[in-house]
Amino acid sequence: MEKSGKDSSGAEESTKPSRRNFVAGATLGVALASAGIYEVIDKLVTPPERDPAETGKPLPPEQYALPAPRVIKDNGTGIESSDGTIPVLIPPFHAHVITATLKVAPNAKALQEAQHHLESVIQDLEKRLPPPPSGLGIVVTWGLPYFEHYIPSLGKSSGFFKAGTRYPAYLPVDLMTSKQQGRTIYALQHARTYPSDQPPPGFGAVRLEQNHVAVLMRSDSLDHIMEGTNTLFGTGSGRAGDLFKVTSIRRGFTGGGHTGKQSLASKLALEAGLPGATSVPEYSPLFLGFTTTLKSAESSTPVSNLETLPGYTDQWPNGYFRYGTIMPLSHLYSDLATWYGEGRAGTQDFPGFPDRIRAMYQPGLSVPQGTVTVNPPTQNKNDVFQGVKDSGSYGHNGSMQPTNRLQKKITSNYGVTYPATTPVSNRGDFATLDNPFHYTSDPAGDHYSSKKAAGLHFLIFVPTTETFNRIRLAMDGYYPDGKRVDDFSPRSPRAGLNAVVNTTHRQNFLIPPRSHRSFPLAEFLG
Repeated sequence: MEKSGKDSSGAEESTKPSRRNFVAGATLGVALASAGIYEVIDKLVTPPERDPAETGKPLPPEQYALPAPRVIKDNGTGIESSDGTIPVLIPPFHAHVITATLKVAPNAKALQEAQHHLESVIQDLEKRLPPPPSGLGIVVTWGLPYFEHYIPSLGKSSGFFKAGTRYPAYLPVDLMTSKQQGRTIYALQHARTYPSDQPPPGFGAVRLEQNHVAVLMRSDSLDHIMEGTNTLFGTGSGRAGDLFKVTSIRRGFTGGGHTGKQSLASKLALEAGLPGATSVPEYSPLFLGFTTTLKSAESSTPVSNLETLPGYTDQWPNGYFRYGTIMPLSHLYSDLATWYGEGRAGTQDFPGFPDRIRAMYQPGLSVPQGTVTVNPPTQNKNDVFQGVKDSGSYGHNGSMQPTNRLQKKITSNYGVTYPATTPVSNRGDFATLDNPFHYTSDPAGDHYSSKKAAGLHFLIFVPTTETFNRIRLAMDGYYPDGKRVDDFSPRSPRAGLNAVVNTTHRQNFLIPPRSHRSFPLAEFLG
């Protein structure tokens, strides 16, 4: 993908590394400079114009909130239409996650200097590149290793904590789970594996990562994401790269098909020569062929916050992490050939479109052949169990609804009443051709390959880690009351889409509010 001429910096474009050089060299400098195959995206889709009314508005206190979410009316084909009846959220086309450990000395002076420097760099970026979709959205998240290793105790008292508060007592408490288990459980927990988790053959166990920090960037402009990446993780004046050792760069995309043109998932799957690529629907936003960002299936931003729903955490009304949330992050491979009925070792687990509808949503659901955007009826746990009794199977979407949605009407701490079936999570996942990452500091441990692969960088925003655990276990047929839908394997083709998904990496992160996003709690060190 080398080009002639000059890039936006005035440098000769031919000096920029090509995708071939990237995979051969695989150095951080090359990875920061090259987007590889993802460079083609901005040639395939034309970002819509930013609404002038949104320009200059203050950013919300939640980092993860998209200030001006785009909503279209979909007619089922995946395309925006005047006769559409299904409201669908359209995320920015590009999403990248960079994970890192810290190169900062573990003392108050060094951390506070790093805090001021990082915040200054981010604020400068936000002035140059207003929020997404056209600008750049930056979400800075922190893993348990950061708090454990860098914030062992707080040396100063404040309106939030007493002096001497030790790790982990300053972290948000999961009130609901603590009450259930009779001991203190925190909203941020280390990642775990689940019954259906299974990496591909030869990979080894799922890697439960220990990064200090992860930064999510979203935009319709790849140039803006690349500028943000190089400003935050490159070195030199006005950059923050000296603070971090990058462990992975995870690039990806979503959408494009709602414009009536071939979607990015379809186009890039074909360009990369992925097995099963010819079966990816032309307008599908993701590889598996269905729209996942229905407005009715996503929480409005405050619901996913730590403090919004009564009884979830202790961050209301005056928590340091108020307006924050939890972000589980993982990487998954998708077996497109099996999913689209091309068979695996002579089998056909999902031979036709009705089988994929059953597996993605719920048994007994009938929609026209080729439908991309489906608005299925909400299921409770009894519906899921009855479906298994009647058909011997359950659907991916339906199995999670009893744990991902409010089971009764709730009035939030902000005085807003949310009806039963309101979702409590907000998705941010995106398709990828990474195998498993665009860049890794540990190619052998991460089983890095330059060969492109269908995958998903999955991330979700939830009030507590245990909220995600309940949702994820329900995907495997296990429910909080100890009941299981049936005794068949959670990797069975009867168990939603688990049979075509392979998990390789997991880690959970805490997203502080925007006001505390840079080295949270460092200001309270002695």
